[in-house]
Amino acid sequence: MELEDIWPLFGLEITTPRLVLRPVRDADLPGLAQAALDGVHEPERTPFSVPWTDADPRDLPRNLAAFQWSLRNRVAPHHWTVAFAVHFEGRVVGSQDLSAYDFASRRTVGTGSWLTQSVHGRGLGTEMRAALLMFAFDVLEAEWAESGAASWNEASLTVSKKLGYELNGVTRVSPRTGEPVDEQRVRLEKSSFVRPEWSITVRGAEPALAQLGVHG
Repeated sequence: MELEDIWPLFGLEITTPRLVLRPVRDADLPGLAQAALDGVHEPERTPFSVPWTDADPRDLPRNLAAFQWSLRNRVAPHHWTVAFAVHFEGRVVGSQDLSAYDFASRRTVGTGSWLTQSVHGRGLGTEMRAALLMFAFDVLEAEWAESGAASWNEASLTVSKKLGYELNGVTRVSPRTGEPVDEQRVRLEKSSFVRPEWSITVRGAEPALAQLGVHG
């Protein structure tokens, strides 16, 4: 028996022209932690609604591992989040997650992501989100995708615009105490998705979808 026979999500793999996305395994955690420690954003302000990168560098790897383990513990058909390790040129450079609740009725997914700063500006953020959107729309048969970013986060909002998302309201968050910021919500309908010229290759989809309780 293999590990993916016990946890089918570990057999899921999505490949793009430059990236390989796989649900985070324990073997990915050191690389993922190092990518975070190497820096994700400028320290003056955080792009995250939960400021996890503010943790002491001595605690951040352990916090990151605990969070990844907690996601697995909460996978259920009615509510799930799958965090994918993003592999680029033989190393883990960030994470792209896909989430849903009451997917059978709502047919809606959410996404979130981060990349280590050394690979910013190379179009990888667009490529990895486009990959999960293709997986969501074409394999999971989702109808909508939702996301959001701090109103000042032009990089993330530009990716959303490029892929066809429309603005979907503003909410107020306070990731750091006493520093409230506006969060711009965005929403994408399947028919409005601006698809890239390339396609994805997916391995291990059927067992993974069964674990998530996703049916066409």
